[in-house]
Amino acid sequence: MLELRPNCECCDRDLPPESRLALICSFECTFCQDCAAERLGGHCPNCGGELLARPIRPAGKLAAFPAATARHLRAQPCPAGPEA
Repeated sequence: MLELRPNCECCDRDLPPESRLALICSFECTFCQDCAAERLGGHCPNCGGELLARPIRPAGKLAAFPAATARHLRAQPCPAGPEA
């Protein structure tokens, strides 16, 4: 079951379970759409995998299967975007 991590690993933006701005790789690394597009080129900086829209867990299932609360941030800063 997906963890539904609560934040972007680059900028620490909040990404609640219902957010349509969350993207994940196959290892569940989680990034916001802005960082994925502007800084990461659509690929996870941790594994190189493709970043895709994170599914939304139905609200009725969140009580029994809650989203994760532990925040994750990359040990290394995310790469700067092309305009940097």
